[in-house]
Amino acid sequence: MDSAKTHEILQSAEFKKLVKTRWNISLSFTFVMLFVYIGFLLVIAYNKDFLKMPLGDSINLAIVVGLGIIFFSWLITGLYVYWANNYYDSDVHEIKKKL
Repeated sequence: MDSAKTHEILQSAEFKKLVKTRWNISLSFTFVMLFVYIGFLLVIAYNKDFLKMPLGDSINLAIVVGLGIIFFSWLITGLYVYWANNYYDSDVHEIKKKL
């Protein structure tokens, strides 16, 4: 691979936009997940009685919320994979064509 061509691509506006977009998406999903998880921890720390509320004979709200957080993490992971497969990968492919 020609280092001059590689340097040209790395300095291109298209590549910088691609990197910036990926960081924005990644950090957004990270902060959303941290907000949800830390919110759950704060509720545990400051309002345990709320999470003790029974929803049936053998289940309480804490279990449902905990499972919800797990499913939410799967959801945002799936959204990231969808974005990466449908948008990011095609942009990377276009940049690779230039090599």
